[in-house]
Amino acid sequence: MGTNTLQENKMGVMPVGKLMVNMALPMIISMLVQALYNVVDSIYVAQISESAVTALSLAFPVQNMQIGFATGIGVGVNSLLSKSLGQKDQEEANRAAGNGIVLMLIVTVAFMLFGIFGVRPYYEMQSTVAETVEGGIAYTRICCIVTIGVFMQILGERLLQSTGRTIYTMISQSTGAIINIVLDPILIFGWLGLPKMGVAGAAAATVIGQCVGALLTLYFNHKHNPEVQFGKKYLKLEKRTVASIMTVGFPSIVMNGIGSVMNFGMNQILQGFTETATSVFGIYFKLQSFFFMPLFGINNAAISVIAYNYGARKPKRITHTLKITCGGALALMVTGLLVFQFAPDLLLALFNPGDTFLAIGRSALRIISWSFPIAAVCIALSASFQALGNGSYSTIISLCRQMLVLLPAAYLLSLTGEVNNVWLAYPIAEVVSGAATLFFFRRIFRKKILPLFQEQ
Repeated sequence: MGTNTLQENKMGVMPVGKLMVNMALPMIISMLVQALYNVVDSIYVAQISESAVTALSLAFPVQNMQIGFATGIGVGVNSLLSKSLGQKDQEEANRAAGNGIVLMLIVTVAFMLFGIFGVRPYYEMQSTVAETVEGGIAYTRICCIVTIGVFMQILGERLLQSTGRTIYTMISQSTGAIINIVLDPILIFGWLGLPKMGVAGAAAATVIGQCVGALLTLYFNHKHNPEVQFGKKYLKLEKRTVASIMTVGFPSIVMNGIGSVMNFGMNQILQGFTETATSVFGIYFKLQSFFFMPLFGINNAAISVIAYNYGARKPKRITHTLKITCGGALALMVTGLLVFQFAPDLLLALFNPGDTFLAIGRSALRIISWSFPIAAVCIALSASFQALGNGSYSTIISLCRQMLVLLPAAYLLSLTGEVNNVWLAYPIAEVVSGAATLFFFRRIFRKKILPLFQEQ
């Protein structure tokens, strides 16, 4: 691809404020639509039974691992591709895209095998309620066997993001999510003369939406992303390219893996009280996605901008991006805190709650949301870790927060015999996470960003 095209890439020349709005807004919109369909899934499933809601809650660690692998590889490809374009290295950019496709296919096969052979043991170790187990198996098996949709959709979106074409990621994500929302009641309840599928219908709607989104990203990359060139020669795995992708991506995978282990552990702790507590925990994750998913949209936009300008040796644009990212993230999560504090009953009413569910859920939303502002700053600053090739910092922070603090604190608090005390583990863990994030950001600023200023 011609040098002029690369020189005119907007991530290196557009005013940073305008660029971040241009990059982040489509991602935020698409993430909000994603959050909406996650909630709609649970709203419909809640009409079946509380056990059906619990089944989806227990499925979350597996789905989180899917997203973790897809996002990890996607972020690694995104970072390498953006950096290569900033350095005007078209061949390396193409290899990043091609090797990313192969890595995604390898992991897709692994999840398909889990869907066939591992789902039943996974559920039987967590619940003895037949409706929960069988519903969970049906839901998770479909999501894993047809996991190709989510993997290819996320990779395609990351390729578009790395060149600043986020409007197409918004279209693909939104279209897939809308299809999911439309199909949910049709497949779950057997509308339009179709057979009633129950919980399995929610999974079928999800994977159909993901596959449509994947096909759209394939089309958009082929027709509207000339800075990424595809070819058979780029599909051959090269050690250096894979290492570069995984240096950034592996920590993200590990972070999501840690999140899945944390979620699994929390489910076990809460199951010690009642399945209702586990259902509440699953619903909390659905509701918090209205704020965290747009936050990750801002974070993803910042990663692309920072990586490009690091490759282009433009430190002022890097620091300006971080300031805007932190400000936007904080505003978003303070809004989330206020909503969870003052309107928990309104949110929980969407899920056909009983009195016990409502009482536990009200406390959960109010207590956990105090961690939101700290999480905002942590996630905003972590964009620099991934974009500048120090994703291991994010891994260490996530490990400390979720495994060394949150789970042990939740377990110790559960010994009080009061389920509402368990939620206090979240603010406690976030304080530790905030301190660690500031420590590592100061370190990466001195080692990688400050030297760029000294070159000027």
